[in-house]
Amino acid sequence: MKSPDRLLIVDDVPDNLFLVRTILEEEGYEIISASNGYEALKIVESEPIDLVLLDVMMPLMDGYEVTRRIRAMKELPFIPILLITAYDRANAVKGLDLGADEFIRKPIEADELLARVRSLLRLKHSIAERDRIDRQRQDFVSRLTHDLRTPLVAADRMLGLLQDGVLGEISPQIGEALTIMGRSNRNLLEMVNKLLDVYRYESGSKTINLQPLNLQELLEQVVQELKPIAISKNLELSAELDQSATVKGDRLELLRVFNNLIGNALKFTEAGSVHVSLNLAPSEANKSEANKSEANKSEAIIAIADTGAGIPTEEQAFLFQRFRQGNHQKQGSGLGLYLSHYIISAHDGKILVKSPNLGSSHGSTFFVHLPII
Repeated sequence: MKSPDRLLIVDDVPDNLFLVRTILEEEGYEIISASNGYEALKIVESEPIDLVLLDVMMPLMDGYEVTRRIRAMKELPFIPILLITAYDRANAVKGLDLGADEFIRKPIEADELLARVRSLLRLKHSIAERDRIDRQRQDFVSRLTHDLRTPLVAADRMLGLLQDGVLGEISPQIGEALTIMGRSNRNLLEMVNKLLDVYRYESGSKTINLQPLNLQELLEQVVQELKPIAISKNLELSAELDQSATVKGDRLELLRVFNNLIGNALKFTEAGSVHVSLNLAPSEANKSEANKSEANKSEAIIAIADTGAGIPTEEQAFLFQRFRQGNHQKQGSGLGLYLSHYIISAHDGKILVKSPNLGSSHGSTFFVHLPII
């Protein structure tokens, strides 16, 4: 059987506590009471509570402050708060602005109290059910993608052995087929790996290893690794990395971001060039006249500019959303920019895009802002 909902009543007047307790216990609710705000907060922190009925005017700590402190406890599941007030609407509005969900005026009528309690408990249970389903979904996708990696990795290794002739000589036609199969398998494996990391970031279980990194060297490495792609497309891949910047970051994760951004620029540019630059500037919080000296430059700005077709304004709004792709004919998972956004946010940075002239040679420019140390 489902256990009864647990309701916490907070009021410094014993008669009020007795009245509300009597009404609610007759409906089968489990009642816990507190006579002041400090006692209520201790109960909320230590016991599972489904609903708080909170008197506004109390000594020591009023209902407004109790509401504010409960809403500040981010680790708690959602707990509806019903304010009980003898004052005018302005007082109720203040409580709602601080995070309360509903209010009821004194003197309390039993029917109205029960209706509001039932309504808030329905809200509580619907949110709890939504969160439960979301956790199950994330767990299912995480387990599914994790289990998918094993056969994909095994297939990749087996295809490699076949291509190397370890299992016997193969004809050119079979070799070409194995090359196509291997490329498709690696693309699928890359998508599965991205999915895994996306759900790790979303669930907060992804661990990043922050260490001092030379941003100039990291960018030079990415540019050199992607040079063959530029050459194969007859594009110019250039870099202006004269500034020296040290950031606190996860090397592998930042390599992934810049490989994705520069790789995308090459992918979507058919003619012309891709240019990577590194500059230092004051952060947004330090852009006063007194902070424009070289010593106060606290932010590295990496710009990846291409001469591709550009990105329509209506597509820029959802560019960093999951599984969203532009109206182009290129293959992709729709996860690269979404994951890059998560990674840079985890480094206390941000990614922006500027594409002012659709269809012109100005193309698009992605800006990555990272704090320097």
